[in-house]
Order: sequence, then C-alpha cells, then structure tokens
Amino acid sequence: MNEPWSKQHKREFKSCKFSLSNSFAQPLSMPELMNKLKASGDSGTELIDLYHNHNLEYVPNGGSLDLRRDIARIIYDDKLPAENILIFPGAQAAVQTATLAFATRGVHSIVFTPGYQSTVESPQWAVGNAGVTKLRRRPENDWQVDPEELRGAIRPDTKFLILNEPYNPGGIVMSAALQKEVIGICREHCIVILCDEVYRLLEHDDAVRLPTMANAYEQGISAVTMSKPWGGCGITIGWLACGDKGMVQRMVDVQYFGSACPSRASEIQGRMVLRVSDTILRERRDVILENKALLQDFIENRYSEWFQWRRPNAGAIAFVKFIGPWTSEELGNHLAEKVGISMKPAYCFTDSVEGEVEDYFRVGFGERKMTLALEALGKFVDVHEESWRAVMAAND
Repeated sequence: MNEPWSKQHKREFKSCKFSLSNSFAQPLSMPELMNKLKASGDSGTELIDLYHNHNLEYVPNGGSLDLRRDIARIIYDDKLPAENILIFPGAQAAVQTATLAFATRGVHSIVFTPGYQSTVESPQWAVGNAGVTKLRRRPENDWQVDPEELRGAIRPDTKFLILNEPYNPGGIVMSAALQKEVIGICREHCIVILCDEVYRLLEHDDAVRLPTMANAYEQGISAVTMSKPWGGCGITIGWLACGDKGMVQRMVDVQYFGSACPSRASEIQGRMVLRVSDTILRERRDVILENKALLQDFIENRYSEWFQWRRPNAGAIAFVKFIGPWTSEELGNHLAEKVGISMKPAYCFTDSVEGEVEDYFRVGFGERKMTLALEALGKFVDVHEESWRAVMAAND
C-alpha cells in the first residue's frame, strides 16, 4: 500500500489562513440542523428526542434499519430495499470494502486517473488481484471517460471497474448517454461497476443529474457520503447501495472484518439530515453557484492570462490549470509560504505527475469563506504577474 497522496499536502499546507482545498459543501452545524428540524414539524422533533435518548448498544452489522429505510426512500425512491444498503463511517471505508469484495481472486480491474486515491489505487490493495489498468482522463475531452479506451483495456479477467461521477477533481459529470454506453460495455463483459457518487445531488443544474449506479445497472454499486452534498463531515456516515443481494452479501462479509458497526448517534444525525435534505441541499447549492460565478469571472476574465479550466457542472470542486512559469506544486508552495493559501496540487490526485497534469491544481468552492481565499489569490497574482511575464518571455 502506497503512502497517502495528500500526506505531503497536509504537512505543507496545515497552517494556511485561507483555504481553496476543502472539497465539501458549506459545513452544517448542529444548531442549524436542530433549527431546521424544529421548523419541519412533529417528525423532526421526534428525531431530536431520539437523539437525546438513544441507547448505546451495538447497532446491527451494516447499520440500523431505520436509517437504511430513510436512505432507500429519500435517495433511491424506494427502488432499492433497505436491506441492500450498507452503512459505513464515511465513504472511504465503503469504497475499500467494495473493492476488497470484488477486485480479488484473480480479478483484473480498470480505474481512471487523475482521481481520488482510493478510486485509483484500492484494487491494488486487494489480495489476489490480477492487476490494474489505469486509463487517463484528459482536459481536452472535458475529463470524460473514453469508451473506446475502455473497450481496449478489457481483458478476459476484467471484472471490476471504478468510476467517480461527478468526477473528482474535475467537477464534471458524464452525460446520461455516456453512462449508458459505459454500462453497456460492462454488461457485455460481466464487469462490476463501483461508482463513487459523493458529489451527486450537487449538480449545478438538475438536468445533468445521472441515475445512481445502483439503480441503473444490475451489477452496479453506489458509494455515498454525507460530508460532501450536505456538509455533514463530522457525522461520518456513508453507505454502499446495490441492487443485487448476492453482491450485497459479499460486501457484508468483508465489512464484518472492518467497520461493521457505525455509531448510533451518527446514524440518528444522518436521519436528521435526510429529514430536511431538500432545504440543506438547496442552501448548499446556492453557495456553490455564487462562488462558481466568482471563480468563472476570476479564471475566464480577470486572470485568463494565467488560468484555464473546463468549467465544472457538478460538485464543489474544479481542476484549474496554471499557465504561468511554475508547476502546480511550485505554485502551491509559493501560495502557502507567502500568503497562506491552501490548494490541492496535482500530486494529490496521481502517483505520476507528468506532462500537462503537473500544471493542474484542484480548488474547492463550496464554503462561504472561499471568497476570502479568492481575494487573496487575486492579490498574489497582481503582485507576481509582471515577473511571470518576464520569465515566460525569456523562455520563448
């Protein structure tokens, strides 16, 4: 198992005053959640009472039925039974559990890079795996999966594929037509698809929202967390959903040796969030869209000489290219040291920082305080752009 790609980032940016690193929506507070529940009526009050009076027994393996029922109803429109949803303390353990269940026993896997480390590397951690093929997502293709490259990477033993839609770090979701094509390719070869869907429900336009992989494909698994769309990072609740009960049982067997029992307090907080989900999501998306407009003006107008992007359409993140004289790592070091701005350089999303990708860095724009970081970044550019022009001219 390799070191965490973000380990260097956490060390070098930990004391920064401004953050463009955070990838979640505006964080939810307990007082805010309580006020929303009280305003929602009697059912919200019942959950508050349950939270203050629950016992501290073990919860069932895979999570309590009440939370699983709420997820089945609110997220999956009751198209999946509650028993087909497994609760975890966040999505990280969920992704690894699914991978350990399906990427072992002589299975070859396909993943996509750059990406969140668990979605790229976790099949390598499965004992008995038959190798992993990494396919590159490219900015000139709007960070989309290339179906022809996918077809070309499939071997007779390819039985596991990891997607991340909406895509991290690009902040772009594939089209419904492309999703159907990818599912068709995998169906033809009996390939399980694990889709990290942590930014689903934060689409900037509801029209681009995809069906969950658990609903769209009979061998599809959806991985979800409350931290990204709802800003419930401290709740530490995530889940896996899958339509095939046999596949669910395989994941239950793996989960038993990992995080079999989540916290009951966290489960009840998760139910609270789901009870007022629409309000929370609407408010979080409003912040995201306001910040996106500021970023769009910053990148496409004010500082287009120095930055480029493929405009995001989902989530609270974007992959931005610096077209000045430094790599993204060098830019990040200068920002941290000179003005205290944290961002995520390319090395946080790949084990091979080479070619064009070394110029990219991820920004997060889900929090209200992002505007302060963007203002500080603008001042930094104002100070340095003349020297950048001189270096660029000398290198021509």
